[in-house]
Amino acid sequence: MNQPKVIFAGTPEFARVSLEALVASGVVPGAILTQPDRPAGRGKRLTPSAVNVYATERGITVMQPTTLRDDAVIADLAALEPDIIIVAAYGLILPQSVLDIPTVGCLNVHASLLPRWRGAAPVQAAILAGDAETGICLMSMSSGLDCGPTYVSETVSIGEQETAGELHDRLAAVGGRLLVAHLADIVRGNISAVEQDESLATYAAKIRTEDAAIDWQRPATELERLVRAYNPAPGAYFMLDDIRIKCWRARQIAAVDEAPGTLVAAGRDGIIVACGDGALNIESLQRPGKRPVTAGEFSTQMDLVGRRL
Repeated sequence: MNQPKVIFAGTPEFARVSLEALVASGVVPGAILTQPDRPAGRGKRLTPSAVNVYATERGITVMQPTTLRDDAVIADLAALEPDIIIVAAYGLILPQSVLDIPTVGCLNVHASLLPRWRGAAPVQAAILAGDAETGICLMSMSSGLDCGPTYVSETVSIGEQETAGELHDRLAAVGGRLLVAHLADIVRGNISAVEQDESLATYAAKIRTEDAAIDWQRPATELERLVRAYNPAPGAYFMLDDIRIKCWRARQIAAVDEAPGTLVAAGRDGIIVACGDGALNIESLQRPGKRPVTAGEFSTQMDLVGRRL
């Protein structure tokens, strides 16, 4: 069988890894769908997505519609006569008019073990919930949110101190490998998709900056997971007077006899803050406009012990 005719839809680094694996396997998409360039960095310059950069460097046609409900966009996609549209962290909803274009259908590379953690932020949600494992699913797309039947999945354990960024990178690699390993069989109809159990569905909402605020009334075990889940973005944070301090690494420790939010100790081994249950030992922090530093370095810059957050 000849290589399938593919359109690839994706935007961030997670999607770029799948696209790179696809191209390396000899399947070069006829076109790429990716989000329009967005402001990024301190200068807020318009910056192309990771998928856009990769595709442009290889001369693959890039399309950046703001919506897929435009008749002209739909016509352009239909004219490519794809066998399959592969989607990975694209960021736009595919309407039924687009889902109906490819002869085989639309395939999603999703970073969870569906039906657990449907939605926008499954990697972060798995860490926040304290899940021991997550994974990658290849899912046949339908009009609902991540509710289509799944073809194959692979389980990935979550490390006790693993951050969302670290887990993301491992899942991205698995996603690319799983896609390449099973794409041909999916296109040929050699693999049957299995319906999801709706009673087991959970949802991972889009992340807001305020979600990453540290509430010291919460148990230390939850706050340790929050720090991991929001590293590298948007970064867990707390307020020290009127300064927003980002917290990049922290571990829960035994309870201390202080009110939640009290800075109990500060030194080379960490900055200890009392929580609603237990305490958090912060190991890496960052002030606005500064580089991340160890707790030891931070504690020499500010008088901390005894203060309340």
